Amino acid sequence: MNGGDVMSEAPISEAQQLALDEFVSDIDVLNALSDSNRQKIIILLGSHLKHGLTVTELVENMSLSQPAVSHHLKILKQVKIVGSTKHGLQNTYHLTLDNTLEKLERLVALIRASLQNIED
Repeated sequence: MNGGDVMSEAPISEAQQLALDEFVSDIDVLNALSDSNRQKIIILLGSHLKHGLTVTELVENMSLSQPAVSHHLKILKQVKIVGSTKHGLQNTYHLTLDNTLEKLERLVALIRASLQNIED
């Protein structure tokens, strides 16, 4: 019997199912946050909330190429963690965190509720 068989046979509570559903719902955000380079971009942008940073400025603060930084920014923009504003020929990137914190807080709350049901 493998681990998958154990999981499929074990009944799960409603709270556990809600937590699993939330994981599925938030998978794109979780995947975006799982990369250490994207984490560094988030930290860098978080320390420049007033004006944001250009790709060039991000490249100067990271050991990545411009195409790599642009790729990571694209992923972060797709899940609405990062936004951009055009200034002349350059885009300035900034944190938006649209719904990201709420999603993560909801996920944590559902996991806690799920764990509480196990302990009871």
